[in-house]
Amino acid sequence: MITRKNLSIMLKSVKSKIKSMKFAFIDHIPYTPKQQALLKTLMFAVLLVTINNCFGQDGNAGINQATSQVKGYFDSGCNLMYAIGAVVGIIGAIKVFNKWNAGEPDTNKVAAAWFGSCVFLVIVATVLKSFFGL
Repeated sequence: MITRKNLSIMLKSVKSKIKSMKFAFIDHIPYTPKQQALLKTLMFAVLLVTINNCFGQDGNAGINQATSQVKGYFDSGCNLMYAIGAVVGIIGAIKVFNKWNAGEPDTNKVAAAWFGSCVFLVIVATVLKSFFGL
Protein backbone atom coordinates (compact mmCIF):
# COMPACT_ATOMS: atom_id res chain seq x y z
CA MET A 1 0.00 0.00 0.00
CA ILE A 2 1.26 3.46 -0.85
CA THR A 3 1.56 5.66 2.17
CA ARG A 4 2.31 9.34 2.39
CA LYS A 5 5.88 8.60 3.45
CA ASN A 6 6.47 6.20 0.53
CA LEU A 7 5.01 8.73 -1.93
CA SER A 8 7.30 11.44 -0.55
CA ILE A 9 10.35 9.22 -0.96
CA MET A 10 9.39 8.35 -4.54
CA LEU A 11 8.91 12.03 -5.44
CA LYS A 12 12.31 12.94 -3.98
CA SER A 13 13.90 10.16 -6.00
CA VAL A 14 12.27 11.36 -9.23
CA LYS A 15 13.30 14.97 -8.54
CA SER A 16 16.92 13.96 -7.95
CA LYS A 17 16.99 11.96 -11.18
CA ILE A 18 15.59 14.89 -13.18
CA LYS A 19 18.17 17.27 -11.69
CA SER A 20 21.00 14.91 -12.55
CA MET A 21 19.94 14.58 -16.21
CA LYS A 22 21.94 16.48 -18.78
CA PHE A 23 20.18 17.53 -21.91
CA ALA A 24 22.53 17.20 -24.87
CA PHE A 25 20.55 19.52 -27.09
CA ILE A 26 20.97 22.40 -24.62
CA ASP A 27 24.69 21.94 -24.00
CA HIS A 28 25.66 21.44 -27.65
CA ILE A 29 25.67 24.39 -30.08
CA PRO A 30 26.62 23.25 -33.59
CA TYR A 31 27.85 26.66 -34.82
CA THR A 32 30.99 28.60 -34.05
CA PRO A 33 30.61 32.13 -32.64
CA LYS A 34 31.39 33.62 -36.07
CA GLN A 35 28.73 31.45 -37.69
CA GLN A 36 26.24 32.39 -34.99
CA ALA A 37 26.89 36.10 -35.56
CA LEU A 38 26.46 35.68 -39.32
CA LEU A 39 23.26 33.71 -38.84
CA LYS A 40 21.83 36.34 -36.49
CA THR A 41 22.75 39.10 -38.95
CA LEU A 42 21.08 37.29 -41.83
CA MET A 43 17.95 36.62 -39.79
CA PHE A 44 17.79 40.29 -38.81
CA ALA A 45 18.20 41.37 -42.46
CA VAL A 46 15.41 39.04 -43.57
CA LEU A 47 13.20 40.41 -40.81
CA LEU A 48 13.85 44.00 -41.91
CA VAL A 49 13.11 43.21 -45.56
CA THR A 50 9.90 41.42 -44.59
CA ILE A 51 8.72 44.28 -42.40
CA ASN A 52 9.61 46.79 -45.12
CA ASN A 53 7.54 44.86 -47.67
CA CYS A 54 4.60 44.57 -45.29
CA PHE A 55 4.42 48.28 -44.56
CA GLY A 56 5.46 49.45 -48.02
CA GLN A 57 2.18 48.54 -49.76
CA ASP A 58 -0.36 51.11 -50.88
CA GLY A 59 -3.80 50.29 -49.47
CA ASN A 60 -5.85 51.95 -52.20
CA ALA A 61 -3.89 50.29 -54.98
CA GLY A 62 -4.37 46.89 -53.35
CA ILE A 63 -8.12 47.40 -52.93
CA ASN A 64 -8.50 48.58 -56.54
CA GLN A 65 -6.50 45.62 -57.80
CA ALA A 66 -8.62 43.19 -55.77
CA THR A 67 -11.81 44.82 -57.08
CA SER A 68 -10.70 44.49 -60.69
CA GLN A 69 -9.73 40.84 -60.16
CA VAL A 70 -13.09 40.03 -58.59
CA LYS A 71 -14.90 41.72 -61.46
CA GLY A 72 -12.83 39.68 -63.89
CA TYR A 73 -13.73 36.41 -62.20
CA PHE A 74 -17.37 37.26 -61.61
CA ASP A 75 -18.58 36.59 -65.16
CA SER A 76 -16.75 33.26 -65.18
CA GLY A 77 -18.36 32.39 -61.86
CA CYS A 78 -21.84 33.23 -63.14
CA ASN A 79 -21.27 31.12 -66.25
CA LEU A 80 -20.12 28.30 -63.98
CA MET A 81 -23.33 28.62 -61.94
CA TYR A 82 -25.39 28.42 -65.15
CA ALA A 83 -23.48 25.29 -66.19
CA ILE A 84 -24.01 23.68 -62.78
CA GLY A 85 -27.71 24.54 -63.04
CA ALA A 86 -27.87 22.85 -66.45
CA VAL A 87 -26.17 19.68 -65.19
CA VAL A 88 -28.39 19.56 -62.10
CA GLY A 89 -31.43 20.06 -64.33
CA ILE A 90 -30.48 17.19 -66.63
CA ILE A 91 -29.82 14.85 -63.70
CA GLY A 92 -33.11 15.91 -62.11
CA ALA A 93 -35.02 15.34 -65.32
CA ILE A 94 -33.61 11.81 -65.59
CA LYS A 95 -34.49 11.02 -61.95
CA VAL A 96 -38.02 12.40 -62.31
CA PHE A 97 -38.51 10.47 -65.55
CA ASN A 98 -37.38 7.22 -63.89
CA LYS A 99 -39.69 7.79 -60.90
CA TRP A 100 -42.59 8.68 -63.18
CA ASN A 101 -42.11 5.49 -65.26
CA ALA A 102 -41.84 3.42 -62.08
CA GLY A 103 -45.14 4.86 -60.86
CA GLU A 104 -43.80 6.10 -57.54
CA PRO A 105 -46.15 8.38 -55.60
CA ASP A 106 -43.57 11.04 -54.63
CA THR A 107 -42.74 12.04 -58.22
CA ASN A 108 -44.27 15.53 -57.86
CA LYS A 109 -42.19 16.27 -54.76
CA VAL A 110 -38.92 15.21 -56.42
CA ALA A 111 -39.74 17.16 -59.58
CA ALA A 112 -40.48 20.31 -57.57
CA ALA A 113 -37.24 19.97 -55.60
CA TRP A 114 -35.03 19.55 -58.67
CA PHE A 115 -36.81 22.29 -60.59
CA GLY A 116 -36.53 24.62 -57.59
CA SER A 117 -32.79 24.02 -57.25
CA CYS A 118 -32.20 24.80 -60.94
CA VAL A 119 -34.29 27.98 -60.76
CA PHE A 120 -32.49 29.01 -57.57
CA LEU A 121 -29.06 28.73 -59.19
CA VAL A 122 -30.14 30.76 -62.23
CA ILE A 123 -31.85 33.44 -60.13
CA VAL A 124 -28.89 33.77 -57.74
CA ALA A 125 -26.47 34.29 -60.64
CA THR A 126 -28.76 36.89 -62.24
CA VAL A 127 -29.46 38.75 -58.98
CA LEU A 128 -25.78 38.88 -58.10
CA LYS A 129 -24.96 40.34 -61.51
CA SER A 130 -27.61 43.03 -61.16
CA PHE A 131 -26.81 43.70 -57.49
CA PHE A 132 -23.14 44.37 -58.13
CA GLY A 133 -23.80 46.20 -61.40
CA LEU A 134 -21.67 43.93 -63.56
